[in-house]
Amino acid sequence: MEINKLNSLVELYFKKFKEVNSNKLFLKWLKPGKLDYNWKDITERIFKLTHEIKSLIEDGDRCLILSENRPYWLMADLAVMNAGGISVPIFTTYSSEDYKYILNDCKPSVIIVSNNQQFAKIKDFLNSEVKKIISFEEIEAESLTINEIFKNRKSEKIINNNLTRSHPACIIYTSGTSGNPKGVILSHGGILSNCEGAFDLLQPLIKLKDPIFLTWLPLSHSYEHTVQYVQILLGAKIFYAESLEKLLSNMTIAKPTIMTAVPRFYQNLYNKILSNFSRQKGLKKKLIDNTIFLGTKILKKEKLSLREKLINILCDILVRKKVKKQFGGQLQAFVSGGGALDQKIGEFLNSIGLPTLQGYGLTEASPVVSCNLTQNIKVDTVGPPFRTNKVKIEKDGEILIKGENVMIGYWNKKKETDEIIKDGWLHTGDIGQFDKDGNLKITDRKKELIVNLGGDNISPTKIENILCLNEYIKQSFVYGDKKNYLVAIIVTDSLSNEEDIKKFIEHTNKNLSLIEKIKKFKLITEEFTISNRMLTPTLKLKRKEILKNYKQEIDNLY
Repeated sequence: MEINKLNSLVELYFKKFKEVNSNKLFLKWLKPGKLDYNWKDITERIFKLTHEIKSLIEDGDRCLILSENRPYWLMADLAVMNAGGISVPIFTTYSSEDYKYILNDCKPSVIIVSNNQQFAKIKDFLNSEVKKIISFEEIEAESLTINEIFKNRKSEKIINNNLTRSHPACIIYTSGTSGNPKGVILSHGGILSNCEGAFDLLQPLIKLKDPIFLTWLPLSHSYEHTVQYVQILLGAKIFYAESLEKLLSNMTIAKPTIMTAVPRFYQNLYNKILSNFSRQKGLKKKLIDNTIFLGTKILKKEKLSLREKLINILCDILVRKKVKKQFGGQLQAFVSGGGALDQKIGEFLNSIGLPTLQGYGLTEASPVVSCNLTQNIKVDTVGPPFRTNKVKIEKDGEILIKGENVMIGYWNKKKETDEIIKDGWLHTGDIGQFDKDGNLKITDRKKELIVNLGGDNISPTKIENILCLNEYIKQSFVYGDKKNYLVAIIVTDSLSNEEDIKKFIEHTNKNLSLIEKIKKFKLITEEFTISNRMLTPTLKLKRKEILKNYKQEIDNLY
């Protein structure tokens, strides 16, 4: 299939459908009691749902999807686009204020919701623009259930051939420094361009057998949203995990060959394996130490002596093979994205036989920009750029991107769009450099967004402004980069205010999304000022200076 000649994600799906055996397993939710679906099952449902949505919307209308990962999520996404709509996937973990803002901002004509639990989050913010609510399960509101559509609609073959690569495919909301989420408009061509780059990357892994994916990252995340179209392109089997907690047990069932996840997953994996290794003694412990040592040497392309080569063969048989078996036995690559992967973790996983590739991207780039190659893994870099986009480094070190993958713009935000895209170049806000082999290395971040271990973008300014509304809080600094949760350094007049501040934070957390909640905090009485170099002349926080001065206090909160 010539990806660069495809007009839309809809065309990608239906062309692939013609190529594959329609009775081949396609989607499977690993939640107990749930059905699996072949390509024919899903295609018939896409046609029926397309027919229903098309009767409700005009071309370009927004259709909001609020659901946990499940087979019908992909079906809904495709049906919306096939009907001429723009898909608006949103997280199930947003705060009520975010839901309210997004519904008022994109004004969806149709809302597709999975169940009552999810509907309860948005029911108070529905406006007159909403023509119909479609639900995967029965909900306590007037809605059309998916089963009613499948039962009453004929499977009329509708394929939208009017879509072009420049048409908007979806709007994915991401946190903004101003406080409100920003709707990133991604085109069909932008996501297809990403698929083309990913195909180049994964091709060496799919020569021998059909790929199997196990997915758990929310499909409303730009990374996983694009990955599902890579999976379609590859004709893969897709398994949806029950939860993060059951991910490892789900791997033994799904036996994935490729798996995409964010750094949080790899950190948990690292801790779990390392804990198990540390309990070993004697010969086993020595063998494990050799596995890590020799595996790291091989990763760094350092030569092994004859003795080391022989020991490494034993490590392959007695350690790496057993490790792989715990993850289904067929894993060919982990792909990490959505945030920076710690170099130590990358080296460890690769050394014990779990090939781990680190990539780089941002929602505004559809989202992948670069990724390590399977034949040349350099864990201290994010690999070479995809050939489908151009990357250059500005004089101040900022990474700039140009290509079809660059977003159309921010929904209803022309000023913000013009500030980030100049002469066709996307200004990422990240600082980086190229190594001698053309691999991109991220060295710093110009922008103030936090990227947690889950790959979520969080605006610290938004939370800091809320915290400073309290009478006892003079200033605040929120931190959580590459961490599982957020913490805060809080400036107050008196340390005796701790109980009142604690109650205030608990109350504030109720109105914040799951990823924005402050889990721990430290009270201080010294203010951030220009003279102590912790404020800029325009009274903005100098985050690096605060982090440097309070590193020990912040480390203690973790």
